Amino acid sequence: MARKTLGLLSLMTGLASLIIVHAYGESVPVTTPFSSGRGDHFHEKVRQMQEFKASFSRRDLAAAATPGYAPAPSPQVTSGPRVYGVISYGADPTGKSDSTEAILKALSDAFNGPREGSLIEGIANLGGAEIHLEGGNYLISKPLRLPDAGVGNLVIHGGTLRASDDFPTDGYLIDLSASKSSSSYNYEYITLKDLMFDSNYRGGAVSVINSLRTSIDNCYIAHFTSNGILVQSGHETYIRNSFLGQHITAGGDPGERNFTGTAINLMGNDNAVTDVVIFSAAVGIMVSGQANTFSGVHCYNKATGFGGTGIYLKLPGNTQTRVVNSYMDYTGIVAEDPVQLHISSSFFLGDAFIVLKSINGVAKGVNIVDNLFSGKNNGVEIVKLDQSNGAFKQIDQVFVDRNTVQGMNTRATVARASMQGNGTSWTVDFSSILLFPNLIKHVQYSFSASGSSFPNHALRNVSENRVVIESDVAVPASVFVAVDQGVTS
Repeated sequence: MARKTLGLLSLMTGLASLIIVHAYGESVPVTTPFSSGRGDHFHEKVRQMQEFKASFSRRDLAAAATPGYAPAPSPQVTSGPRVYGVISYGADPTGKSDSTEAILKALSDAFNGPREGSLIEGIANLGGAEIHLEGGNYLISKPLRLPDAGVGNLVIHGGTLRASDDFPTDGYLIDLSASKSSSSYNYEYITLKDLMFDSNYRGGAVSVINSLRTSIDNCYIAHFTSNGILVQSGHETYIRNSFLGQHITAGGDPGERNFTGTAINLMGNDNAVTDVVIFSAAVGIMVSGQANTFSGVHCYNKATGFGGTGIYLKLPGNTQTRVVNSYMDYTGIVAEDPVQLHISSSFFLGDAFIVLKSINGVAKGVNIVDNLFSGKNNGVEIVKLDQSNGAFKQIDQVFVDRNTVQGMNTRATVARASMQGNGTSWTVDFSSILLFPNLIKHVQYSFSASGSSFPNHALRNVSENRVVIESDVAVPASVFVAVDQGVTS
């Protein structure tokens, strides 16, 4: 308070001095700037200002000496550190000794640290508290968990976590789970970024259980045996700008046939995976939740020829998934009973293809459009049907078209063809291109006859994906036919 008073006094003194000098300057004639009368008046004003200043100093000293005086409380309701450097807790950044307890203590202090209101009901706001790994490489012997559920707005970043040789094989290095929670969710707005996870072939790297708005950004995840990242229940986990692989390789690995594990396992709704590379795993992304989005994903985790799958959509009848601008590199996509599935603007290399797998025979609202497929002329179809569990029987609004194909066999639900002949019957066979067998729902054709006759003609038969057009008289004619398998609505 004394400093504030002195600061105010100095400001007022300075302003008063400026006023006096300015007034003096205006009143003194230019030809006699230092006349004696004006000088006496000036010195008198300076003396008065010095006495005025001294009176403020006396008042300030008297206030400071008054018994029982206390400064007004600060309006800030929280205090204390918001960045918890784990080295100061005893964590070993060289990775030689176990740092589990030290990092758990930092997590505990952040959990119990200053709070600023709440996020969603039941989730306390930690105000952006940071667990800073300070560029270290830390040995971890058991999963790192927060003491309890019910907090959010926390960041863990800036280092490497490595599983010890006795780390539990069913555990995760960072485990965002809780036995109970007063909220509908365990956590909200937890951010993991700029981290490397080395699971040491013992379990997984990150589990996010029933959490809301979790961000996993710029992470490198390796040597997992179960899941690199597991997301179960909750909403809106965003995984971006990250690299995942069971084995550290860049393709052509001699052990590729033996790759296991799943890089990302999404068992929840409304999540997004963007700009992510998956370079080794039996399954790149396993999806059993609805309304998930994948963009800019590059999967070369395990070639389809070796039994691998890039993206597996395992939620028959309720897919609601979008895959766009992605790169399926020698590994493809499998969708069980797809309903509301969109795959577009993606590149499939090395005979990678899409499988629609029948579980209950349902395929509705499927768009596979505007993709690039490149193969090695092995006769591989760009889209295949797996009807080992039964044929597809409910097919509606399935649209496969406008894909650019090189070195593979085109499959589509829309096809066009023309033929010429001289006779009374023209048969156009679409069985080599149409996706579903023995299914043509719509036919359009044009009939152009040469010569002077005007024959009658009609569509006579549609079966086994063949269209037969007949005329009542023999004429030379050209026939153009367009067919559609997938649109009924």
